[in-house]
Amino acid sequence: MRVRVLLFGVLKEQLGAAATTIELPDGASVADLLDCVSASHPMPALKSLAVSVNGEFATSSHVLHEGDEVGLLPPVSGGASPPGEASGEMFADPNGTVAFTRSPIVFAEVFAQAKRPEDGAVVVFDGVVRHQTRGRQVVYLDYEAYEEMALRQMRRLVHEAKEKFGVRHAAIVHRLGRIEIGESSILIVVASTHRAQAFDACRWLIDNVKTTVPIWKKETFVDGATWADGEPFPPEVSIAPKLVE
Repeated sequence: MRVRVLLFGVLKEQLGAAATTIELPDGASVADLLDCVSASHPMPALKSLAVSVNGEFATSSHVLHEGDEVGLLPPVSGGASPPGEASGEMFADPNGTVAFTRSPIVFAEVFAQAKRPEDGAVVVFDGVVRHQTRGRQVVYLDYEAYEEMALRQMRRLVHEAKEKFGVRHAAIVHRLGRIEIGESSILIVVASTHRAQAFDACRWLIDNVKTTVPIWKKETFVDGATWADGEPFPPEVSIAPKLVE
């Protein structure tokens, strides 16, 4: 059988391709695919590795089928434009919004969409590109994403945040492509009757975006460029490290 393999971030750079097709025997698993890839292309040591099958996280024992799309996902490092400006699809309903944009995030529009008379608080997290990190001077950042899967995961986070914290509205908008110093890379807006729930939900959302949404950041410094290490995936979606050493 043939499966399509997508590569992202440091894996794409070190293996020299964004996508490839691999022949596997019928009944092969994710672990078999990783063995096949690592045998022909030495893979970099990573803090963790996750694998998706058709846009959903998968375990190493997951059995593959003809035509599956498999994503090899290094640790993620992700940090609203009006409808029609998002690079992928735009998801919006009366209670939540998620989007990608390659244009500057329009804060006033996302904020205005969140406010309602019944709300007592609107909490905002605005992730801004700073001029230095780890003692190195930053020139600009580049973000890429497995967009279809990332949008689906952000929708789930928005839904879970509303259920978990009892907030009325939550929105996540993330930039892709090149972002300059001082520009926003991510905007999260949460509206709720009470401020405590809004603060808690906003913090929970950014923490989970940074560990579960397939977005990667490449940092360009005055003395070179590198993919950000990212945060290890949660244990329930991380593949055994021995497969990537």
